[in-house]
Amino acid sequence: MSETVGDGPVDLEVDLELDRAHSARMYDYYLGGHTNFPADREAAGRAVAVFPAALSAARVNRRFMQRATRRLATAGMRQFLDVGTGIPTSPNLHEIAQEVAPEARVVYADNDPIVLAHAQALLRGHPAGRTAYCQADVTDPAALLAAPEVRGTLDLDRPVALSLIAVLHFVPGEHRAHEIVEHFKAALPAGSTLAVSHVTAEFDPEGVTRATEAYRAAGTPAQARTKEEFTRFFDGWELLEPGVVPSHRWRPDPVDGAGNITDAEAACYAAVARKP
Repeated sequence: MSETVGDGPVDLEVDLELDRAHSARMYDYYLGGHTNFPADREAAGRAVAVFPAALSAARVNRRFMQRATRRLATAGMRQFLDVGTGIPTSPNLHEIAQEVAPEARVVYADNDPIVLAHAQALLRGHPAGRTAYCQADVTDPAALLAAPEVRGTLDLDRPVALSLIAVLHFVPGEHRAHEIVEHFKAALPAGSTLAVSHVTAEFDPEGVTRATEAYRAAGTPAQARTKEEFTRFFDGWELLEPGVVPSHRWRPDPVDGAGNITDAEAACYAAVARKP
């Protein structure tokens, strides 16, 4: 079976690896979704057992993405690249961007095979704009940026709003995640923006340490980072107000309930920056 995803056919006869947990499906479980399977629910349950804030952190993180996207679209951004998309959960990024600007163009990228299987849900955008899906890995930014779905949808000579939401903490190592981000930053023109959220252990060291250990036991390396390490992702770019803050404190919306969340329950830093 194949479907048109982006500019060409994509074979959907893929191995969904249902016998092992995947971070995107665990995240879907935290959000109350239904695209998760026994291995995912078992691993997610172990993480929640040792770190109950995993549930609130996922939801607050999702709302950060939604607020950031709306702010950027309202400010004039018309091209969006969302890397580490995860399972479709409405409102998705393109729905928010195209509600503000129907002509907005959006490319989603993820390496989880089940996200590919659900990619059509990400492609029902406004007819005035365009949405595409790219099967790609954040750890290979050169290949991702060269993908035909990206090149055929986005003009990389014009500003792009890059989203790396809750994905870089799955890139372990002292320097690797920063090298990846620098590659993306160098490839994008002036006026582009970068939105990032990332797990930190600074608000609940024991709980987050237990959660990362649960992820590693499930076969998914994870690494929390400090505020200093997180802030380095934006080196050379101009942080938008309010700068680097816990995810629920980034331009909160009074109606989304973020005011009832503590920093420990958010468990992530978040920020948006613009390339000068």
